[in-house]
Amino acid sequence: MTDRSLTAAGCAVGIAVTALVLWSPIVSFGYRNPSLHLVLDTVDACVALLVAYLVYGRYSRAGRLQDLLLCVGLVLLAVAGLGLTAVAGALLTEPTGRFEVWLPIGVRVLGGLLIVAAALVRDRSARQLVPHRPATTVFGAVAFAVVLCALALWSVRLELPLALDPAYIPTSTDPPFAGAHPLLIAGQGVAAASFFIASASFTVQATERDDELLRWLGPACALGGFARLNYALFPSLYTDWLYTGDFLRTGCYLLLLIGAMREMKSYWTAQARAAVLDDRRRLARELHDGVVQELGYIRAESHALPTGSPNALRIIAACDRGLDEARSAVNALGRTVEEEPFGFTLHRAVRELSERYRVNLEVDVDDSITADSDQRHALMRIAREAVSNAVRHGKAERIWVRLSRDGGARRLTVEDDGTGFDVDATIAAGSGYGLISMRDRAQGLPGVLSMESHRGKGSVVTVAW
Repeated sequence: MTDRSLTAAGCAVGIAVTALVLWSPIVSFGYRNPSLHLVLDTVDACVALLVAYLVYGRYSRAGRLQDLLLCVGLVLLAVAGLGLTAVAGALLTEPTGRFEVWLPIGVRVLGGLLIVAAALVRDRSARQLVPHRPATTVFGAVAFAVVLCALALWSVRLELPLALDPAYIPTSTDPPFAGAHPLLIAGQGVAAASFFIASASFTVQATERDDELLRWLGPACALGGFARLNYALFPSLYTDWLYTGDFLRTGCYLLLLIGAMREMKSYWTAQARAAVLDDRRRLARELHDGVVQELGYIRAESHALPTGSPNALRIIAACDRGLDEARSAVNALGRTVEEEPFGFTLHRAVRELSERYRVNLEVDVDDSITADSDQRHALMRIAREAVSNAVRHGKAERIWVRLSRDGGARRLTVEDDGTGFDVDATIAAGSGYGLISMRDRAQGLPGVLSMESHRGKGSVVTVAW
């Protein structure tokens, strides 16, 4: 499912639930269940803290302002749901139903505004705006936001209105906005608008970046927006009642949890891949500085043997083959699939062979042709074996290498002007192990290897996959 489809599905669920509550006579906006309400509040807050911790890790690694704002926003939403009303009430000599009610509402609205700000700043860096002390920055920002909101409300605590009429008791037949102060409805509306804008922005960014968390933030914020919309339509301050907004809010956090899990999986997969690549590069360096250098030394010393000696020629030929294999391994270990097009890799490999054997080479490649890592390795070995056979056995002076498309198939062709050979006879005599190896590698692509050769007319090796 695409990123836009996920967000569209989240919006569809929110619209369907809201429509059923507004117009269906059998679906109520609230149900009395104190224990389940407490469970959902606790679970939602814990998930928000878990996702905030993950985003904090992203911020500490990359220093993006988006991650900082998102982390602080999620922590504020979690704090508002973890007994902030009780803490605020404890500060008062006698609870009035005003300050202790408006404080968590204000913190939630502030959290929503920070989330939409995170969605809009995109990839800006926070390094120049805040000191590079991630934990201090996050905890300081959360404390500052809560204290600022508390001080602002405390200063006007005597003028604060009642958010909800104390005499109001919810029933399934209540109209929207029943018993709520306009300021409460406006606050929920601001939070809903913030989540909707964040959903759209995160979805657009997810289509541009390969980021698992961003992919799930879009639909999660969509459900969060509809949750706040339901809270505006049917205001709730009753801790022993479950509202449709509570279920939509839980759905929002469940999607955030899925995004967090996929983000962690992606992170550890990337870490494992990085470790493998580091090990491959280390092996490539060891081969280059060890085996390649030693083979080069043996080859150089072999020239001191008597000129024309069969042993000298065999030793030099063996060193050449060993150097070809070692350098091929170094190239395969030292490069990743993403670093360069396959056509460029193929061109470089066969060019090295042509320079070593001093033969004329013509290469014609279609750079749009791609191959995965295993296919590249097999195709490179086939190409090197075909070029090597053409020079060592066919005495070729010119070789043509082509990488092309033929309809829906991709083709690698190696043609030479050498002496040629009898393919069937060579394989039947048991002396064509290189040919059998090429055929097995081609079948593993999966693909088909064909060889055409006649005495005195050169050879053509073709791999189609």
